[in-house]
Amino acid sequence: MDFLNPVLNGFSVVLEPMNLLYCLIGVVIGMLIGVLPGLGPAATIAILLPLTYSVEPVTAIIMLAGIFYGAQYGGTITSVLLRLPGEASSVVTVFDGYQMARQGKAGTALGLAAIGSFIGGTAAIIGLTFLAPVVAGFALDFGPAEYSALAMLGILLVATISGGSKAKALIAAAVGLLLATVGRDVFTGESRFTFGSLQLADGIDFVPIAMGLFGLGEILYNLEERHRAAKAPSKVSNVWPSGSDLKYASGAIGRGSVLGFFLGILPGGGATIASMASYAMEKKRAKQPERFGKGAPEGVAGPETANNAAATSSFIPLLTLGIPANATMALMFGALLIQGVTPGPQLVEQNPDLFWGVVNSMYIGNILLLIMSLPLVGIFVRILRVRAAILAPITALITLLGAYTINNSMFDVTLVVFFGVLGYLMKKFGFEPGPLVLAFVLGELLESSLRRSLLVFGGDPTGFFTRPISATLLAVFVLVAVLPGIRSMLAKRKSTTAAAATPGNGTNQNIKEKV
Repeated sequence: MDFLNPVLNGFSVVLEPMNLLYCLIGVVIGMLIGVLPGLGPAATIAILLPLTYSVEPVTAIIMLAGIFYGAQYGGTITSVLLRLPGEASSVVTVFDGYQMARQGKAGTALGLAAIGSFIGGTAAIIGLTFLAPVVAGFALDFGPAEYSALAMLGILLVATISGGSKAKALIAAAVGLLLATVGRDVFTGESRFTFGSLQLADGIDFVPIAMGLFGLGEILYNLEERHRAAKAPSKVSNVWPSGSDLKYASGAIGRGSVLGFFLGILPGGGATIASMASYAMEKKRAKQPERFGKGAPEGVAGPETANNAAATSSFIPLLTLGIPANATMALMFGALLIQGVTPGPQLVEQNPDLFWGVVNSMYIGNILLLIMSLPLVGIFVRILRVRAAILAPITALITLLGAYTINNSMFDVTLVVFFGVLGYLMKKFGFEPGPLVLAFVLGELLESSLRRSLLVFGGDPTGFFTRPISATLLAVFVLVAVLPGIRSMLAKRKSTTAAAATPGNGTNQNIKEKV
């Protein structure tokens, strides 16, 4: 009963009219953003951060969470109907979803995606309900040494597990750590990298960085990239899947729920990797893998289930350890700090209304999304007819106004513009902004914990290995760091052995020598 009381109190928090309203607003905005290609939940949350100042913390986080998991639903619509992923996690859905639409099964594909998303999201919420307090209780034993190792591992995992160039991700993370050191040293009071500027003496705020990189930067990049001709969406009919489609998809939904839940917990995991891993797993275990890419129902149901499960479970490390698992969670971390709430092991005990209110709001949000995801398809698709040239200036103006209203400071606006240009250039040259933001968020925690640990250990770095948890985390850190190099060496050795074993190599060599 001691466990059930705060859970039930969380439902009473969610069912307050204002929180219900913001939950609805969040999931509707999330679906809209999912439909619009390019913008994404991270950019939207960054743009809306200034609005969270005027509402209660639990209300603000309920809305932002709704945007995050709502975008996973919305991205499916354009993937199936227009072969245009509205969200990165919906890229895999294009392979079979669009082929089903071409076969006149667009409604079936959307129905499977909606059912799978609801089941995956709900299963992950149940897992979050039971697992998060356990993780928080375990994390109460964490000290500065453990948090140092955990922060280092989180940054490395995001840089090495996420897609794209690993070297570029590490460079972006290094820039984020550098930006985190700007301002006065907490221990000595010395100014660092301020260049005599009083505005930088207290460091760089998280909000201008987030709004610049994800808001303005995404707008500039998408204006350049989005030059596609409008496509006529496929007709949607016969929404409820047939018995055979459900039979094919049921196993994929179950496996996607479990896979997505665990991948969402890992730093660097998240919805995109979960959907790709689910698709690969379904294709590998299928008796007829050639069906994939030609309209296989499980090729839609599995990834859509996995990405929603991962989106939900990624709240576990954020709320219980204070470690964001991906870029969007880093923005949620910043939103909590703006509200004066510090995510971590103490959150469950010290602020149970917020913790359980946010968790339980996801039950309501998933039901709302299931209700909206099919009847309102036509409305959401029409949004694509609004030209980017009209949307982009309005969004950019809202971003800059929001940045100014935080502190009524033009310096913040200048920072947003600077980081907006930086974000555009990063995307242009293949650098993802996610590792930078995550490293910036974790930079202060990493530095303060590391220096406190060294004070405790008398300056001896081997002290980290005398504590079981920090030693284990550092061992995993080293393993993750050297694993790509080991794989590369093995691959080169394998290719060299294969080349040496190729018939005719010796003969060719002899001919060359005679010549």
